[in-house]
Amino acid sequence: MSDPILHHYATSPFSEKLRLILGYKKFAWRSVIVPSIMPKPDVMSLTGGYRKTPFLQVGADIYCDTALICDVLEHLQPDPSIYPEPSKGLARTIAQWADGTLFWAAMAHNFSPKGAADMFANAPPEAAKAFAEDRRAMSANMVRLRPGDATGAYKSYLRRLSDMLDDGPFLLGDVPTIADFACYHPLWFTRKRTPSMSGVLQLTPAVVDWMDRMAAIGHGTSEKIDAATAIAQASASVPRTLLTDSTFQDEHGIPLGSTVTIGAESFGPETTEGELIAATRTHYTLRRTDERAGTLHVHFPRIGYILKKTETTT
Repeated sequence: MSDPILHHYATSPFSEKLRLILGYKKFAWRSVIVPSIMPKPDVMSLTGGYRKTPFLQVGADIYCDTALICDVLEHLQPDPSIYPEPSKGLARTIAQWADGTLFWAAMAHNFSPKGAADMFANAPPEAAKAFAEDRRAMSANMVRLRPGDATGAYKSYLRRLSDMLDDGPFLLGDVPTIADFACYHPLWFTRKRTPSMSGVLQLTPAVVDWMDRMAAIGHGTSEKIDAATAIAQASASVPRTLLTDSTFQDEHGIPLGSTVTIGAESFGPETTEGELIAATRTHYTLRRTDERAGTLHVHFPRIGYILKKTETTT
């Protein structure tokens, strides 16, 4: 099996979550840099509509959303585990909170006028405008926190993380779990991309020390390739899922083989259309064909995504 391909860009916080997990598991992986805003024609060839960053490619299988990608990486390289017993359920629950509640509080704090000035300090004014318009379109279905409210919440969440570090170097003990990687990436963004807003981290020194331990994990060994190479690999490959559950779980009255769309519940509402070939306890899989990438299987987590049958007209 070929090395996994991470489609990402350097300043993407969710990409940093995966880069660190790739490093922790000592993967050799390949790197495709994608645009941070639309248009993304090469991304669309592979995902069929999903435009959030990052996504993972293994041959002709495309895995969307870091929650699902983490399961794939765990399957590919089980040791060291990011879901160690006996805290696996707790770690997953904390990670889901971090990828949602913590992340959006951190981002609303980070994107104050000072933070935005940090991000676009060396960019022309039109770059900041284009980014803001792109993210406004992605968050059309969301209620966003105001910066002042977000900062108060962020401080409280940092204190809670600090309390979790009283008895060990990582949030749940002696080794990092998915909880650590998920809680780290929004804080990493505060520290690295919006340094004018990073003073909030200094209120919790234990968290800063933990961040240093997480950063020391590194990103493993990567090789840069271009999008055309990744698309050619997809075209030359046959889909073969790395997800272990396969039992059909019908919650919608939509049989396998139906033409459906799948999209995120809130942020990034763009949908992917294809033939539903799996709907399990944990994930959905669509089969779709692209003129450049060939036949692909595109995988989504069940939690956080909306499945709809495509209405056909005659």
